[in-house]
Amino acid sequence: MPNRPRPTPGELEILRVLWERGPSTVREVHDGLERATGYTTVLKLLQIMAEKGIVTRDESERAHVYAARVPEADTQRQLVGDLLDRAFGGSALKLVLHALAARKASPAEIARIRRMLDEMEGGDR
Repeated sequence: MPNRPRPTPGELEILRVLWERGPSTVREVHDGLERATGYTTVLKLLQIMAEKGIVTRDESERAHVYAARVPEADTQRQLVGDLLDRAFGGSALKLVLHALAARKASPAEIARIRRMLDEMEGGDR
C-alpha cells in the first residue's frame, strides 16, 4: 500500500504499545510507553493517528479504545522498503551489510538469518 501514511517516531512508539497490548484506551497506551510522555500528548497523537488512518477509534464507550489499523509486519515492511529505496538505492545487500555492521547479531539471530537464506535459495545446506 504505497499511499499509506508513514508513522512518525512518536507514532511508532504508540503503535508498538497497541501491537503488544491490542486495542487500548489512551490511559493504557500512556502507561505502556517506555519514555515519559504526557497523557494529553498521547491523546493528541492518537487523535492525529486516527485522522491519518493509522489507528481506528471505537467511540462506543466513555473511554475511547484505539487499535492499530495495520499489522506490525506490514508497517515494518513499508518502513524497510522506504529505507531500502531512500538510503541504499534499492540494494538489499547494502541494507543487510549495514544492519549487521551497526549492531552485533546474537548467535540465534545469525542462525535464523542462515536458515532464511537457505530457504530463499531453495534448500538446506
